[in-house]
Amino acid sequence: MEARSTQPPSRDHGIMLLSHVGAANSPIGSFLQCLPTRSNPSHPISNVTYTRSNPSFLSVLQTYIRDSRFNTSSTPKPLAIVTATDVSHVQATVLCAKSNGLQIRIRSGGHDFEGMSYVSSVPFVILDMFNIRSINVDIPSETAWIQAGATLGELYYNIAQKSKIHAFPAGVCLTLGAGGHFSGGGYGNMLRQYGLSIDNIIDAQVVDANGNVLNRQTMGEDLFWAIRGGGAASFCVVLAWKIKLVRVPEIVTVFNVPRALEQRATDIVLQWQQVAPKIDRKLFIRAQPSVQTLPNGAKTVQVSFIGLYLGGTSSLLSLLNKSFPLLGIQAQEITEMPWVESTLFWNGIASSAPLEVLLQRTPTPPHAYQKHKSDYVKTPIPRAGLETIWKKMIEVDNVFMQWNPYGGRMSEIPENATAFPHRAGNIFKMQYITIWQDDSAEATIRNIRATRDLYATFTPFVSRNPREAFLNYRDIDIGTNSNGDLGFALDFFKGNVKRLLQVKAKVDPTNFFRYEQSIPIVKK
Repeated sequence: MEARSTQPPSRDHGIMLLSHVGAANSPIGSFLQCLPTRSNPSHPISNVTYTRSNPSFLSVLQTYIRDSRFNTSSTPKPLAIVTATDVSHVQATVLCAKSNGLQIRIRSGGHDFEGMSYVSSVPFVILDMFNIRSINVDIPSETAWIQAGATLGELYYNIAQKSKIHAFPAGVCLTLGAGGHFSGGGYGNMLRQYGLSIDNIIDAQVVDANGNVLNRQTMGEDLFWAIRGGGAASFCVVLAWKIKLVRVPEIVTVFNVPRALEQRATDIVLQWQQVAPKIDRKLFIRAQPSVQTLPNGAKTVQVSFIGLYLGGTSSLLSLLNKSFPLLGIQAQEITEMPWVESTLFWNGIASSAPLEVLLQRTPTPPHAYQKHKSDYVKTPIPRAGLETIWKKMIEVDNVFMQWNPYGGRMSEIPENATAFPHRAGNIFKMQYITIWQDDSAEATIRNIRATRDLYATFTPFVSRNPREAFLNYRDIDIGTNSNGDLGFALDFFKGNVKRLLQVKAKVDPTNFFRYEQSIPIVKK
């Protein structure tokens, strides 16, 4: 697939500004001189290379930063940014960085909760993939090619332009870039019916550490296995994915039903834990606990039950009334719509909005300061445990959670089918989310501490040995590869770590592709 730019090339010529960023014999100077020798001259790489001296450098850097924690004056900046528009730009960036001892950080959508795709404490360059974002949907074969810089919103829009009965199981956040989202697993609200994104990927195009462009056949099954759930940034640069589309009804059903503690939310959650992983796999019901303020100023916990059902209202009501009666859902709380409109619903966007809103690449509103963590629950949390959790949530106040049920297709796929191991045995996966606007250091410390406090409260109720974590919910707290400790990798990949280490040693023996939580080279 040829990578085509969707924006006019910049006129800021990074290579012409060589004198401003270092002598030609410096690593960055040599890197900049190397780039045109390794790339296609009909697509001048100088037009898409930004150094710190370029007037547009900061705006290019900041456009795809989704967390203000990593957008400060003290945040380490890259020596250069290559906003590739051609495959040769990706190859040149890899080869020239490698030959000059520079690390690269690979960014597609910028939704990295710890900034690892665009921040480093060592000299580095960013390979920014946002211009490599073509999507080709082929309904007769029920497949599509999507390039790494394309967003989920763009994918959903392109599918809907071709078919009313096709979709793809991926995340609900519309501005996620396909490159990183898919390589970490690709978690979404159809996983109980169709599994993860990676369970529906049938080919890929990548650039390896030697600058070779490979597909599934030429990369081999080991690398293809690793980049589906193991985080491709440990092994290569993903250019594009070939995905298998799935069938959906012309009309699906959604709901968002809030229940406070005063409305028996604890009883409902107890039943939800029993029902959500076992109910009809066409139904996905997220439980989302958050702290709310009552009219009298007191705090309470409200749990919103947010659902997607691949069917109509009458069958959904029958299903819920029989299997989940405590929810007490009413027909007027349920809405029918085409699947593509349900992607708007899950983002709080009115179904009357034009579908072109799916093409917006910047979140609305833009993200502020954030901290995220994750957990997996294998046995139901008892009433006393839930009450302890609600009390802690009210105490820390600003942390809310998303509890996402498993079961269905997720219980049928073996842990070693892909690098993503969190399959059978899980009732639900949790994401802890803290968002704040105050840019003071004190606010950051307070909110991160609050997230960690709530996480600690969950210790008796979640998986252990290892305490499992989801790679895409980046969390630096669980460890790094700096001291050779593989504990973080066990949390992410469990029994798949050994094979990931073997793939790493085979395809990237010099450990060129690395970041704080990448698969390391283990010395024997």
